[in-house]
Amino acid sequence: MTWQYSQKTTELFMNAVQGKPGTHMGEIDNADGFGEHGSIACGDALRFTFKVERDPGDPRKDRITEARYLTFGCTSAIAASEALCAIIEGSEFTPIEALEITNQDIIKYLDGLPQAKIHCSVMGAEALEAAVFNWAQKRGVDLVELGIDISHDEQEEGRLVCKCFGLTEPYLKRKINELELRTIGDVTNAIKAGGACMSCHHTPGGLQDLIDEVWGRQPAKIKELPVLPMGRETKKAEPPAEMSPYRFAKSVEDVIDKFVRPQLQKDQGNLEIVDIKDMTVYCRLIGACQGCAGGPQTLKILVEQALKDNIDERVKVIEV
Repeated sequence: MTWQYSQKTTELFMNAVQGKPGTHMGEIDNADGFGEHGSIACGDALRFTFKVERDPGDPRKDRITEARYLTFGCTSAIAASEALCAIIEGSEFTPIEALEITNQDIIKYLDGLPQAKIHCSVMGAEALEAAVFNWAQKRGVDLVELGIDISHDEQEEGRLVCKCFGLTEPYLKRKINELELRTIGDVTNAIKAGGACMSCHHTPGGLQDLIDEVWGRQPAKIKELPVLPMGRETKKAEPPAEMSPYRFAKSVEDVIDKFVRPQLQKDQGNLEIVDIKDMTVYCRLIGACQGCAGGPQTLKILVEQALKDNIDERVKVIEV
């Protein structure tokens, strides 16, 4: 799938991979601040380092003079890392001031990101926090005394919710609150949780339960039926209009291309349609999704449900 990136995002990415002057890909030796976020197993990882000009009297007044990153990820991950470094260097922030940079500032600098790539901007902000925490330890700055708590020990503690990406309940609840994530789709786009096997979406204690816990359970919307005058019979719902086999097959392909493939491709997976007979779609997962233990759930929850929601409730998906 071709993502629709802004011109600025594309330029930052191309300049970085070509090593043009003014770009920031690399690592600072003996850095004053060092932070990492993500993991190669997840498909995204970022190492962020910075150098400061030390204030002789008050370490809180240190100024960041240089910022660098090493990113294992896609176009948006590299561009977001470039944006973070440019924002920091362009404003001569202290490390504490740099903490005010949010993922939304990075997105704005890039003139926007595709919704499914928002997690790349979050990754940069998280790596920055880790690097500032590292700087504070080296310089003896008590962040807690300043009202700043960025140690986030909850990643090492707490119940594991998203097993695919190793994300715990305390971490997920914190990000749901900080980033105002209201739906499972918001959570997946922002921090990738639930984006692989999806078994944590609606399981007890899963993503939906955490969202409800943070924001309060939303009452189910009940569709109001029209009130008919007395004496008039309610018409029975008409069954979906029948499609020709060709039209049905095209509709299946369109839905999969629009709703399914983008989710699978975020984790280097994909889907192959093997055959279509009547209302049954025979397919197989390929790429990184092939052989995944959560494959059957992916086909049921993601693929079949997308086809039911957008084409016909009678659609069935069979793995071959």
